[in-house]
Order: sequence, then C-alpha cells, then structure tokens
Amino acid sequence: MEQFETEEQQVEAIKRFWKENGIAIVAGAVLGLGGLWGWRYYTDSQLAAKEVASTAYQQGIQDIAESQSPEALESFAANTEQRGYQSLSGLIIAQQAVEAGDLEKAADALQNVLVQQGDAPLAQVAALRLASIQIEQGQFDVALSTLDKVTDEAFKAEALILKGDAYSKLERFDNARQSYVAALDVAPENRLIQLKLDNLALLAGA
Repeated sequence: MEQFETEEQQVEAIKRFWKENGIAIVAGAVLGLGGLWGWRYYTDSQLAAKEVASTAYQQGIQDIAESQSPEALESFAANTEQRGYQSLSGLIIAQQAVEAGDLEKAADALQNVLVQQGDAPLAQVAALRLASIQIEQGQFDVALSTLDKVTDEAFKAEALILKGDAYSKLERFDNARQSYVAALDVAPENRLIQLKLDNLALLAGA
C-alpha cells in the first residue's frame, strides 16, 4: 500500500478515493438489496443530500479562510448526516483548535471522528493526530493505546514514530528504540527517524 510522508497527503488521498470510488461502493451494496427502483430512489436522495452537505461544507471552509472562525463548520459537523463530510470537518476543527492552543477541543473533535469512522482511513488519520495531542498533554500511556488503533500499513511508519516518542517520554528507552528502528525499516528515506534515534541515544546515556 502507498506510504505517505505527511498527514495532509493522507487526507488528500482519502478524499480522492471517495471522489473516485464512493458512488461505486454504495452502488454495489444497494443493487444487491433494492432492485432498480430502490437503486434509483436511493441514488436520487443520496445525491441530493450529498449536494446539500457539500455546499454547507464548502461554506464552512470558506468561513474559516475568511475569518479564521470555525463556527459554521462546527455547526455543520454537528447537524449533517453525511459522515464523510462530518469527519473531514472534524479533522479541520481539530487543526484549528490546535492552532488556537485548545488541545482539549482538538482531542474531542478527533475522538468524534474515531467514533464516526470506526477503522476507516479517516479514523487512522484521526488516531495519529489524537495520539500526538495526547503526547503533548503528557498522556503517554493513553497515546500508546490510541496508536494501537492504527492498523493500516499506509500509516504504520508514523504510528511507530509516535510510539517511539511516547516511550521516550516514559523513559522506556528500549521500547522507544525498537519503535524507531521499526519505523526506519518501513520508511528508510525518512531522516527524522534517524535524528530521533540519535537523540534517544543521548537521552538514554544521560
């Protein structure tokens, strides 16, 4: 599976996947259940709902761009039934909260994405971001538990890096080293991992 260097690349890949394949996935499920009439009715209603959701989502994004205020997007996320848009909104709300220094609000938004998405790709991104916040908050064991939810190979390197960070903060240096080495095996081109290993050697020897 494709590896991504940044979370932004991960989210963009997920958006592309749903844009290219979302209708086909839904179609396969519905055709097996509803027949031609049911499919037409479902398609019409779903497309209408998605069009409304898309408009509201774009308006929320525009409001953030113009005023740096996430209120419209928060209202949309709380009321829409379109889970894909709801979860994407949650990721953006969390990012805005982090930039504003409100880690609790960011963590709550990401927890909601995890509930909405189960083990879907967006949930993997949310788990990574949530674990990063939990490490920042000093909740190292909680962060390790959150990272256990990251099971997709595309996110493996980043999850291992964050595990190494959490173990390092707990002064469990052997576990941290194992995590960083495993991450380096997955993403040997990532020079940040080697820097973390070098820094870990200094910490462990202090």
